[in-house]
Amino acid sequence: MTVSTATATTSDPIAPKAVRGSPVGPRSFAAEPGRVVRGIILGIVGVVFLVPIVAMIEFSLRVGQPVDGRQAYGFQHFVAVFDPVNSRAYGVLFQGIVNSIGICAITVLIVLVLLLPTMIFVELKFPGLRRALEFVCIIPITIPSIVLVVGFVPVYSVVAGIFGSHPWTLSFAVGIIVLPYAYRPIAANLRAIEVVVLSEASRSLGAGWTSVLTRVILPNLRRGILSSVFITIAVVLGEYTIASFLSQNTFQTALILVQHTDPYVAVIFALFALIFAFVLLVFIGRLGSGSPRPRRGGPRRLTRRPE
Repeated sequence: MTVSTATATTSDPIAPKAVRGSPVGPRSFAAEPGRVVRGIILGIVGVVFLVPIVAMIEFSLRVGQPVDGRQAYGFQHFVAVFDPVNSRAYGVLFQGIVNSIGICAITVLIVLVLLLPTMIFVELKFPGLRRALEFVCIIPITIPSIVLVVGFVPVYSVVAGIFGSHPWTLSFAVGIIVLPYAYRPIAANLRAIEVVVLSEASRSLGAGWTSVLTRVILPNLRRGILSSVFITIAVVLGEYTIASFLSQNTFQTALILVQHTDPYVAVIFALFALIFAFVLLVFIGRLGSGSPRPRRGGPRRLTRRPE
């Protein structure tokens, strides 16, 4: 009586584990790395980020030149930043910060008022234009900023004639620069929530388009919108080329000016910008991951009684 090779091999207690139960083939790897690998990756990334920050802090705390190979440290430079006596020397820096905050606000408004409704409208009504919209939003990242500035110069001669040469007008140019960064988080969130299915289900239950937009779609897009807003603010605060070529005073251009006279203050304000970005990132992360709490007195979850 002959026994098949597969049966004999499977029933053999000495057979390898892969032959006894698991499929034969190359070893499969999990999509998520293990705890040790995650720790190594986070450690390397943390060192890469912390080393320059620690160097900036050490530089900003230096007082005078080293004496006998020893460097004195103190908070004199931090105190000097807020000293009223130095307000005139650092006035250009504070004015640049105010201008950058105004540009951030207008650029975020452009993203929320123009880009977000356009993406939702295309997703709901004209899905065939999705590729065209993505191409228009992604193409600014393929063009160097210096090339864009050369094209913006004649355009801004017209803008200055209409609105005047004010720093806030840079938001029109920066709004184009941030399109690729603002588009991607919202687009990913739109794909994840199946916005067409949600809108059709809401409409079938009698909701109007205003209710569908404000009570169904936008709450589900909260994480994508917040990520887009954070990236927009980070890009605006770090933009230098357009402001420099158009002769506008922003945070980055003011840092370059102050650095020639007081490099310590420039490093201190760069640290403040990093801390602000970190706090904003944590705040947006908490706000985006928070789930609404059930209202008191609302509907309760029904449980089946044991029979």
